[in-house]
Amino acid sequence: MIVMTTEEDVYEALEEVIDPELGLDFVSLGLVYDVEIDGPEVFVTFTLTTPACPIGPQVSEQMREFVGDLEGIDKVHPKMIFDPPWSPEMMTEDAKFALGF
Repeated sequence: MIVMTTEEDVYEALEEVIDPELGLDFVSLGLVYDVEIDGPEVFVTFTLTTPACPIGPQVSEQMREFVGDLEGIDKVHPKMIFDPPWSPEMMTEDAKFALGF
């Protein structure tokens, strides 16, 4: 039996990627723009709160680790973009509340 990883599975795995400054996960912060599954490969398009943020390589590695642990996933391709730029409006209501927005 072949287990198919879903977008929901990938987003759940990405909830393990935490912004060290804000203490919240990348999904809640609205930093994950897109997830695409192509067989055993996953493509994750994400951004950072600011282009000057130095955690890009660390985040990419965490995405590879957590998403790569999903059954049937052999390769994870994180892609960092800054257009469109991130804004606090992209956060979930819970994240806005946690950060006082």
